Amino acid sequence: MPSKRPVLDVAIIGGGVTGASIGRELSRYRLKIALFEKEEELAFGVSKSNSGIIHPGTQNPPGSLKGRLCVEGNRLTREIARELGVEYKEVGELIVIFSSSEMPRLMKIKEDAEKLGVSGMSIVDRDWLKEHEPNLNPETVAALYAPQAGIISPYRWVYDLAGNAASNGLQIFLSTAVTGIKKNGGAFEIVTNKKTYSAKFVVNAAGLFADDVARMVGVSDFLIKPRKGQEFLLDKKRENITNHLIFPLPSATSKGILVIKTADGNPMIGPTAEDIDDKHDLSTTDEGLRTVLESVKKLVPSIEENDIISYFAGLRPVAGTDFIIRHEDSVPGFINAAGIQSPGLSAAPAIALMVAGLLKENGLPMRKKLFFNRKGRGKLPRTGEVVCRCENIFAGEVRDAIRRGARTLDGIKFRTRAQAGRCHGGFCTTRIMKIMEEELGVSAAEITKRGRGSEIINDERA
Repeated sequence: MPSKRPVLDVAIIGGGVTGASIGRELSRYRLKIALFEKEEELAFGVSKSNSGIIHPGTQNPPGSLKGRLCVEGNRLTREIARELGVEYKEVGELIVIFSSSEMPRLMKIKEDAEKLGVSGMSIVDRDWLKEHEPNLNPETVAALYAPQAGIISPYRWVYDLAGNAASNGLQIFLSTAVTGIKKNGGAFEIVTNKKTYSAKFVVNAAGLFADDVARMVGVSDFLIKPRKGQEFLLDKKRENITNHLIFPLPSATSKGILVIKTADGNPMIGPTAEDIDDKHDLSTTDEGLRTVLESVKKLVPSIEENDIISYFAGLRPVAGTDFIIRHEDSVPGFINAAGIQSPGLSAAPAIALMVAGLLKENGLPMRKKLFFNRKGRGKLPRTGEVVCRCENIFAGEVRDAIRRGARTLDGIKFRTRAQAGRCHGGFCTTRIMKIMEEELGVSAAEITKRGRGSEIINDERA
């Protein structure tokens, strides 16, 4: 007779910011929990293309789930970032208008945000803007100022949340794609490309593919529609082109095309908002570039195309107008956390609390551990020789990133910023690969950019 498979209390599907936040929250309790991620590293799905904005809650309907969770998540993000030692900068946001006729719409945004509990907002006039945002278009007449908006590195946020959860007992399975789920008695059988696992509860946080996972258990009342956002990264020399996050008045489908301060210093411009069908389409286009440049130059006229050092696109998992966070009564023990588009990064810690509450309400014993490690592992050590000249990254930082879980060049870039400068790794890639060979005991031909199929060297002998 085959040995009985050990049963997890909770299986989390998806290793982005939602899954990592849920993992950390559940690791406070005496539970057997595991997280399954199909990519080679965490944060390689939706989260890797996030702009890193922690929204205050100014652009969501007052009765919406996403609005309530955004406000709560903004507070929790600041608290958890302090615990983990993750750099969080509260830079504030400005939603600008160009005509007094737009003031009623701006006031409505302020009123809705106040109903959600956003505090400290004010309408600032042209004189204030001239003093505090000298590069802003002089045709702006006023703005809504929300000081609680912040910025964080979305990748390092995921890595630190998951790393802390792992130190508290979360098992993380990478390169592990869930291919089927079926209920067998009181537990779910979770079939992956590697082996089959059993769990009493399943939390679906699979981002763009949450609808596919939900259909595995017969839930088919929502569909994830990808919304592509093209963004463009500016040279770090333009770090201080704005002092705040700059927003136009939002549209029905988007917060608009922004000028974004980032935790790493390089400003970003974008994103576009294009509803598409292909969940793998991460292409950028000349049309997208023209659209973004035209829009941001209305906000900050001095931004030029030659300021751009990198292009990328991300896909937001849209499933209607609000988040879908619920226990599926038709499949007891199965919880969906789906359609987590903007402000998903901001809301993630609050989503985690909501999911924990749903698990408890539906029969999972939630007994807190006597000791929960709240602290992160601190900054990477700046020792050894300089590996990346553009970003001034040292060999010690690269080595420690590998020891913390980086297995790909992108994993190292997201953790350290090496390869993220204007030369795009022209100086540092071979140096990083040498360190990876030493630390991982692999050959150069085995090193990939983002996982299998993206090998850097074509070894014809392989």
